[in-house]
Amino acid sequence: MLEHGGNLDWAVQHFGGRLDDWIDLSTGINRQPYPIPTLSPRHWSALPSRSETESLQEAARQAYGTRASIVAVAGAQAAIQLLPRLSPPGQARILAPSYNEYASVLRAAGWHVAEVADLESLAGADLAVVANPNNPDGRCHEPDRLLALLSGVGRLVVDESFVDATPGLSLTAEAGRPGLLILRSFGKFYGLAGVRLGFALGAAADIDALAAQAGPWPVSGAALAIGRRALLDRDWAVTTSARLKRDCRRLDALVQSHGWTLIGGTPLFRLYDTTDARAAQARLATARIWSRIFSARVGWLRLGLPGDEPEWLRLAAAL
Repeated sequence: MLEHGGNLDWAVQHFGGRLDDWIDLSTGINRQPYPIPTLSPRHWSALPSRSETESLQEAARQAYGTRASIVAVAGAQAAIQLLPRLSPPGQARILAPSYNEYASVLRAAGWHVAEVADLESLAGADLAVVANPNNPDGRCHEPDRLLALLSGVGRLVVDESFVDATPGLSLTAEAGRPGLLILRSFGKFYGLAGVRLGFALGAAADIDALAAQAGPWPVSGAALAIGRRALLDRDWAVTTSARLKRDCRRLDALVQSHGWTLIGGTPLFRLYDTTDARAAQARLATARIWSRIFSARVGWLRLGLPGDEPEWLRLAAAL
């Protein structure tokens, strides 16, 4: 398995405690999740129906402001796994640094993968991948600049897994354009990563191909019900977006007062230069707070946002 956040089993093995003792800030998952509604027993006992799937997908269209074709899958990761099968292997270019599963999945499927440092270097690729906002540094790109890439690449994949709190960056309104494929994560912003739900939006031919590859019932009945309820709750989304932005300012002020430097981030995570990230991670781990470090960047440490006030106080004490 590649380097990822959320590896609490490793943290427990090396630093002790039980899973429930830890505050996991190693991911960009909202720690004040959407309240799970009461579900009918049939959501657990029956196969998901077509009408339930279509109802969820319509809720996603409303939430994302689009009329494009859409398919629900078991998390954005499931769509990434299917991505190489949309066309024969060729030249793929990824704006880096980025989520490391793209390069791994494409190479395993026979694609030649190059990681590039700027948008202009994506030109000429059969498949170009951009995360907006980017993971792990939060780099953002204006929608018009991304749309301009379409004429120079075979297919443009825009990963919008962290865009929910900054919807002005999203390209979902343009998702029907040929060659444009957009991936969205449900679990991060709504704080329900265990539901395993995500979406791909794009031209009908691409979405039909992904749906066929995903097979029947790619999303559980519980995920369909929870996802639809949450996506239609726009008041919660607006309130949560505002709270996340306030919490980002609070976290930056807290961390920078201890000498770390802000590199970037999104409303769901922040990336800091600590000089020695491994030592910083170990120090936080003694307080059972888990963070994300990067083997190729000795100073980089990523923190998600604490949830309730006791978590904020634990982080302040650990720092």
